[in-house]
Amino acid sequence: MQHTSPGTPGTPGTRTGTGTRPGNRHDSRAPGRRAPRRPASPGPRPSTGGRSRLPRYWFAERLLAVLSGHRPVHWMLGHTIGRAYEQLVRLAPAAPLSTNGLRPVLRHCDEYVPRPGVIEAFARITTGDRVRAMAFRLEQGPDLRWRCAAVELGGERLTAGV
Repeated sequence: MQHTSPGTPGTPGTRTGTGTRPGNRHDSRAPGRRAPRRPASPGPRPSTGGRSRLPRYWFAERLLAVLSGHRPVHWMLGHTIGRAYEQLVRLAPAAPLSTNGLRPVLRHCDEYVPRPGVIEAFARITTGDRVRAMAFRLEQGPDLRWRCAAVELGGERLTAGV
C-alpha cells in the first residue's frame, strides 16, 4: 500500500489550492475570525423594508403595541414628553386598538412637517377587515431625539402641555 501526503494533488480528500482555508469553506475570513456584527436597531423589527428607521414608523409601531395591549405603557417612558405619557397610562389599559384577539397591523404611515423639528404623523391600522386611524405629533429635542408629544385615536385626544 502506497502512502501519499495530504497535499499531493489528485488524491481523494486532499486540496489542490494553495490557500490556507479548508476545502469546504467558501468565505474569505481567516479561521477563527467572526463576521463583523451589525449594530442592533432600537424599536421593533421592520415589517416592510427599512421603513422602521423613519421616526414616524418607529413611533407608530411602538404606540400600536402599547394601545393594543401587546406592550406595557412603560415601554414608552422616555419616548414621550409633557402629559402624553400620563394620558397613555390612562388609555392603554382599555387596549383601544385590540379587537377579537386579532393583532393589529400598521399598514401605512405618513407625515406632515409644519416646521423643522416637528412631525405630525398619521397611520392606518388594520385588524381583520376593520381599519382604524391614529395621529400623533413628534417633537425633536435639543439632544436630537424624537419624542411623542400628542396622540389622537378614535376621538380620544392625548396632548402634551402647551
